[in-house]
Amino acid sequence: MKLFKCQSCDQVVYFENIMCEKCGHRLGFLPEITDMASIEPTESGLFEPVIAAGGRYRYCANASFGVCNWLVSGESSDAFCRACRHNRLIPDVGILANLRAWQQTEFAKHRLFYSLIRLRLPLENRQDALGSGLAFEFPASNGLGSKILTGHDNGVITIALEEADDVERETQRSAMHEPYRTLLGHFRHEIGHYYWDRLVRDGDKLEAARAVFGDDRADYSEALKAYYANGAGPDWQHNFVTPYATAHPWEDFAETWAHYLHIVDTVEMAGAFGLQVRPALDTTGDMRAVVDFDPYSAPHIDRIVETWPPLSLALNSLNRTMGQADVYPFVLSGGAIRKLGFIHNLIRANQPSSIKCNQK
Repeated sequence: MKLFKCQSCDQVVYFENIMCEKCGHRLGFLPEITDMASIEPTESGLFEPVIAAGGRYRYCANASFGVCNWLVSGESSDAFCRACRHNRLIPDVGILANLRAWQQTEFAKHRLFYSLIRLRLPLENRQDALGSGLAFEFPASNGLGSKILTGHDNGVITIALEEADDVERETQRSAMHEPYRTLLGHFRHEIGHYYWDRLVRDGDKLEAARAVFGDDRADYSEALKAYYANGAGPDWQHNFVTPYATAHPWEDFAETWAHYLHIVDTVEMAGAFGLQVRPALDTTGDMRAVVDFDPYSAPHIDRIVETWPPLSLALNSLNRTMGQADVYPFVLSGGAIRKLGFIHNLIRANQPSSIKCNQK
């Protein structure tokens, strides 16, 4: 994620902000340029950026619920923004708890879409590409006793609204012996399943993926039963990014995809802050890192994964000083890095040729 500022007063603002707290200007995110615009109302009822961006805009229809700050072209017939057009089911917003949970869910989903847009990945919705488009459902049990499962099925990603409840999510994390469980992590994992279908299965990359992740034709249900009964093997860290990745090649791919997005997005933010890691006790230089490149356009995985250990060590250490858990409680082995490289190359192969050619 990059760092954003108000175009009117230069105040740093968050990705989710809809108003600058310093000067009072309205803010809206422009997905076409992946940047925040400070906007002013016009007589037509639309908004115009303080710095010309080639048109007039209106907020996504979901802005009325406080769940979206993205802008839509005033000339478009779409009521919803590029991210919200993928929603197929939202919770009953007449229930206040649902509305609050949906807000947190959408904040995470919009951060996911920032990454997907930056990576130039295919993002058709169900209206534009029936049968292959991406859709999201956010069902809520509302205490009715029915268990809602988060998952992916043929382009439809379901995120149980209860995952937005910190207590419920922590309960699930503890019960499943997970070191890490976040809403954004769910989105990044499930979108990995979607892109397995789009880029691997439908992209004639099955044999290449099997050579790295294993044979996906193994019985999925039986593989999950075995994992939940026995857990990961004692040497799982040699080849996998998380214990759950050992369950089945599909889960290995989705977990690795999620961690690729974790790392790339965090490295970009570190670069936006001009972070450098130079521990005083490091006499070899092995734990030094300077984030002076754009990880979203890096031609090779090497620069990204070389930067990550020093950066994640610094982040974890800072978190521990506040009594918080590690930001990144994982270690990247050679096997995991090889898989991250596969994801990196797969994504680059599916970017527009003009983008690839212009990258340094």
